[in-house]
Amino acid sequence: MVMNGIYLVIIAALFLTLAYRYYGAFMAAKVLALDPNRPTPAVLKNDGRDYVPTNKWVTFGHHFAAIAGAGPLVGPVLAAQFGYLPGTLWLLIGAVAAGAVHDMVILFASVRHDGMSVAEIAKKEISKASGLATSIAVLFILIITMAGLGIAVVNALYDSPWGTFTVAATIPIAIFVGLYLRYIRPGRIGEGSFIGVTLVLAAVFVGPWVQQSWLAPYFTFSRAQISIMMAIYGFVAAALPVWLLLAPRDYLSTYMKIGTILALAVGIIIVRPEIHMPALTPFIYGGGPIIPGPVWPFMFITIACGAISGFHALIGTGTTPKMLANEAEIRVIGFGGMLVESFVALMALIAATSLIPADYFAINTTPAVFNALGMQIQELPVLSQMVGENVAGRPGGAVSLAVGMAHIFAQIPGMSGLMSFWYHFAIMFEALFILTTIDAGTRVGRYLVQELGGMMYAPLKNVHWTPGIIFASASVSFAWGYLLYGGSISTIWPLFGVANQLLASMALAIGTTVLYRMGKSRYAWTTIVPMCFLAVTTVAAGYMNITTNYLPKGNYLLAGASAIMIVLVIFVIGDAVRTWMAIKAEQQAKVESLPIGK
Repeated sequence: MVMNGIYLVIIAALFLTLAYRYYGAFMAAKVLALDPNRPTPAVLKNDGRDYVPTNKWVTFGHHFAAIAGAGPLVGPVLAAQFGYLPGTLWLLIGAVAAGAVHDMVILFASVRHDGMSVAEIAKKEISKASGLATSIAVLFILIITMAGLGIAVVNALYDSPWGTFTVAATIPIAIFVGLYLRYIRPGRIGEGSFIGVTLVLAAVFVGPWVQQSWLAPYFTFSRAQISIMMAIYGFVAAALPVWLLLAPRDYLSTYMKIGTILALAVGIIIVRPEIHMPALTPFIYGGGPIIPGPVWPFMFITIACGAISGFHALIGTGTTPKMLANEAEIRVIGFGGMLVESFVALMALIAATSLIPADYFAINTTPAVFNALGMQIQELPVLSQMVGENVAGRPGGAVSLAVGMAHIFAQIPGMSGLMSFWYHFAIMFEALFILTTIDAGTRVGRYLVQELGGMMYAPLKNVHWTPGIIFASASVSFAWGYLLYGGSISTIWPLFGVANQLLASMALAIGTTVLYRMGKSRYAWTTIVPMCFLAVTTVAAGYMNITTNYLPKGNYLLAGASAIMIVLVIFVIGDAVRTWMAIKAEQQAKVESLPIGK
């Protein structure tokens, strides 16, 4: 039986809906005992700036825009190397049993701790040492995340004047929208967003003219040049006021994200694309051309955000808990938001696996690696001609996803001649998300550098001190830019996956500690089981990555970074287990001290 994409869409929609209805309700009512009558930090500390009670759906939109970056788009596409079945199963089961639980519990923990960050919660619930270790681990993970996401943009935009122009145009458009909303029409968010989205679409349409005009050389760059420009962008975005670039880019990306994903869902339903990738490929045993290892443990760190993401812990303990107007909303925003992201990831997987396998591998590997596979490309020359540029040898997932999406859109009646437009639209769509995550992540990294550096030099702690802003922004941008400049998808993405999943393991350990302190130890299995599986899987992947990927190639910096992260996370988890045992002993002592009959 040939698998059709629409079957996967229906199965996923039913499974995730039932999971939200029953397991989400169990987590809300039994495990966390959400109390709609308990005032949230947004209500208690409402200051009109950071703590602001916000409409549930507005908060959901903000949270989803922040968590659903490039990970659920790129990770599943790369994991298609193993076939469509392993990725599909992990995206569904992992998102419910691990990702949604992780997001819901850590958001709950922050709400119950006045909106504290994950590091501050670790410091309070476990120990000061764990709080410091978490802060350092988060900084490491942020830097690696920026490099991991950036590599997809680099491989999509080099030697592509149309794509580069379109993505570059989004920066002045976002700045214009920021100025428009602050000075020209304050508060008119819908109006500013409409103008921004219209201008972005116009930039996509102008792209073909740029590609064929005298401007083309000015938007044609090498991988190295784009890597440097992205680091410079990260520095500028982190140092500028948030209203000037970050906020308007969030508005634009939210609209583009929702609109494009809905369009892709409709396209899959109309076109009913056949899944050409087999359920399992021989690469599940290792030796694959994209992912340097077997399906376990490498598939799990490759998919990353689509099933569970440690990066979500930074959002769930960042702005979101300061916006919740009612504690009961944690279920729809934390649990529900992760399930929606899983659905997005599955559609990305469908788009990629609808390509002929040989064409998929030709896009996602270098020509030398592809030639060694002994495969014969089929539709790729025609696809390259239709999109207007050579798409072979562009690893990173972004290009193969864009080709798959464009292939589906072009099969919709009346759109057969628009494949080039849809391809470049998809590239812009992906790059816009990635840049949004990069500038926001660099800014968070800047805050962490100032916080940690402030322990040695007090003025750095002042987030409004200009020299400190410049130093911290430059430090973070240089760190991830250096990794990006010298890295490749085979070195950076596994490191990103390990870092991301290690942070998720750490967050689950912190969340479990919160459950123990609440007297909910009988439900601690909900977080301990995914924590144990994730920690063992990720540490194994990290060890194999160091010994079989980094050290043999002389990548000692990446090997060292992986080792440091693994040590930090094992320390925090071990410290958390010690705390659980102490809490259990204390509770048992209280029970034994009660008079008989009580």
